[in-house]
Amino acid sequence: MKKNIFKEFKDFVTRGNVVDLAIGVIIGGAFTSVINSFVSDIMMPLIAMPLGKIHLSNMKWVLSQATNNRPEVAIMYGSFLQIAFNFLITALCIFLLILLIGQNPEKIKTKDEAQKEQGQKTNDLLEEIRDALKNKQ
Repeated sequence: MKKNIFKEFKDFVTRGNVVDLAIGVIIGGAFTSVINSFVSDIMMPLIAMPLGKIHLSNMKWVLSQATNNRPEVAIMYGSFLQIAFNFLITALCIFLLILLIGQNPEKIKTKDEAQKEQGQKTNDLLEEIRDALKNKQ
């Protein structure tokens, strides 16, 4: 029984989809690090400079000042803006990468759409065969 489980696990791991997914996750992690650095180290100082701030992520709205026995209570909206910019620039880079590869983003199909289209092609082909057989008789 153990051998069967190990064989099934080996088959699962070496299946193309799992390997492709692992490669995508690793590249995605590295890509995210590059984008985060680009946003934090290049874009955000350019955006924060006109505001007179060094780092946009330090911007906050203080609700209550710190006292001897209580820390400061503040809404860190600069951090939120930083993360929102990271997301937008990451999405833009992925969009541009898809365009660079040559795929029109509107033409990228979901799995369901691809299966539906393949099923329609199969149905059309079967109808042609049926019609050809009718005409032969």
